[in-house]
Amino acid sequence: MFFPISDDDRHLVKPAYVTWLMLIANVLVFIYQVQNEPFTYGYSAVPFEITTGQDIVEPVELPIGGGEFVVIPHIRGPSPIYLTLLTSMFMHGGMMHIGGNMLFLWIFGDNVEHRFGHGRFAVFYLVSGLAASLAQIAISPHSAIPTLGASGAIAGILGAYLVLFPHNQVHAIFIFRVVSVPAFLVIAIWAVTQFVGGFGSLDVAGQSGGVAYAAHIGGFIAGALIALFFRGQLRTEPDSVIARSYQRDPRDRRWW
Repeated sequence: MFFPISDDDRHLVKPAYVTWLMLIANVLVFIYQVQNEPFTYGYSAVPFEITTGQDIVEPVELPIGGGEFVVIPHIRGPSPIYLTLLTSMFMHGGMMHIGGNMLFLWIFGDNVEHRFGHGRFAVFYLVSGLAASLAQIAISPHSAIPTLGASGAIAGILGAYLVLFPHNQVHAIFIFRVVSVPAFLVIAIWAVTQFVGGFGSLDVAGQSGGVAYAAHIGGFIAGALIALFFRGQLRTEPDSVIARSYQRDPRDRRWW
């Protein structure tokens, strides 16, 4: 068992307001979902709805093998239906789903926010989530299976974290002990599970055990590319957590 619980953020220079706001928004939307189940089916992102622009308002039967079918509930969503690309980013399928996502957002989001700044980080979060949804839709454009969750945006944060803080220490539980390992190792373990799981799920509408791996992969790649581009635009390094990271660890040198 390898379970990350925190990272080294002792040198953060200001509160991570956007990370906190995104975390609170996800929790509030999940509470609303629990109390209003139809909302989940109406405001999740459905690939078929996005590629056709048509809102599915009736249940859909999907074959699952052996002559059996599963019924996927659908109700009317927002207008235009493309708004589900945004609303689905703040929705989750259960306690384990939101718990895992919010833990990773709490651990890794603040450092990336301090590096980008509040405004840029908010845009980055949404763009990563959008890229993740589009990646999932590209894999299964005609699927009627709803997709939801902050996982794509969180994957984008991990991609950026790998670019910006590869040697920052992440604390994790490993076989009932707390260990500290470099961030690149933690994120590499996560990335391998996503890529392996993704390639194994391409023949099932891009799904494997209810996990949209294509979205995770798309969000991760988008986050890493945005972070690389952003770093390349800077002429000088502002006072930030990453600048102090350079001073503490020469291996975190500039990449441009």
